Amino acid sequence: MNEGSKIYVAGHTGLVGSAMVRELNRMGYENIVVRDLAELDLTDQAAVDKFFEREKPDYVFLCAAKVGGILANSTYPAEFLYINLMIASHVIHASYKHGVKKLLNLGSSCIYPRLAPQPLKEEALLTGPLEPTNEPYAIAKIAAIKLCRYYNEQYGTRFISVMPTNLYGPNDNFDLETSHVLPALIRRFHEAQEQGSPRVTLWGTGSPRREFLHADDLAGACVFLMEECEPKQIGEFINIGSGKDLTIRELAKVVRDVVGYTGAISWDDSKPDGTPQKLLDVSRMNALGWKAKIGLREGIRRTYEWYRKRSGKE
Repeated sequence: MNEGSKIYVAGHTGLVGSAMVRELNRMGYENIVVRDLAELDLTDQAAVDKFFEREKPDYVFLCAAKVGGILANSTYPAEFLYINLMIASHVIHASYKHGVKKLLNLGSSCIYPRLAPQPLKEEALLTGPLEPTNEPYAIAKIAAIKLCRYYNEQYGTRFISVMPTNLYGPNDNFDLETSHVLPALIRRFHEAQEQGSPRVTLWGTGSPRREFLHADDLAGACVFLMEECEPKQIGEFINIGSGKDLTIRELAKVVRDVVGYTGAISWDDSKPDGTPQKLLDVSRMNALGWKAKIGLREGIRRTYEWYRKRSGKE
C-alpha cells in the first residue's frame, strides 16, 4: 500500500473497523472509502458488486460482521450464520471480480474446536467439534477463510485471513443482551456503582480462561500484514493475540478495580460458561516481527474512559 492507495474498510463503525480507520489515518493513509449500512447492505450481492465497480478499491479490510456473545449467538443462530456468510461471500467475490490488489479477512478464535489443545495453533482448525454456543458464527468464519484460500489457489489473488483473540476497545458493543464478556462487565460494574448496588451477579462459574487484545493493537497488526506480508508467508490464516490469558473471575476483578466498584461479586453457575479456554498460539505472528503493545489493565482503563464519555458520565 502507499499513501494514495484507495482503501475500503468494510464495517468501519464497529469495534475493529473503527480501529482500522484510526490506524490507517495515523499511518498517513488518506484515501479511505467507507459506507454505512444505510448506504450499502453487504448482504445484497448486486449492491456490493455495483459499489466495487464504481469505487474500484485497491485494498480491502473486511471487518464487517454480525457479532455477539453467548446469549446473542444462542438466540439468533440463523442470522449469525446467514448474515456472516453473505457478507464474506459478497465482499470476497467482488474483490476478486474487480481486481482488488489485496484483501484482509477478519475472523475469530471461535473457529477452533471446543477442546483443541492449548494454546491454539493454526493447524488445529477442523480437527474436532466446535463450541455449540457459537457454532453458527464459527462456521461462517471458517467458510470465509476457505474462500480466501481457494480464490488464492484458483485465481492467484492476494487474500489473507487473520484470527484475532477476544477484542475490546472504543466502539465496542455494550448492550447487555448481545455484548461480549469484557464490555458487559464494564457496563455491569459501572451501573452497579452508579446505583449503589451491593452485589453484581455474573454468568457461569468464572473458571473459563480467556485472552484479550485491544482493537488498536489488532489494527496495527492488520496494517503491518497488509504492508509487509504475502499469503505464502502467512499460510491459510494467522493468529493475532497477546499470548496471555486469565480466568473470567480474574478479569471481573480487574474490571471492578478499574471502574472503582467496591461491592461483592457472585456467580450464577446455572448459566453456561462456554469454551473452557481460548488462548492463541501467536508464535507465527511474533516471528514475522509483531507483538501486542497495550497491556490489559491499561486497555480496560482506556475503554472505560471512552464508555463514560459516550454515556455522558463525564
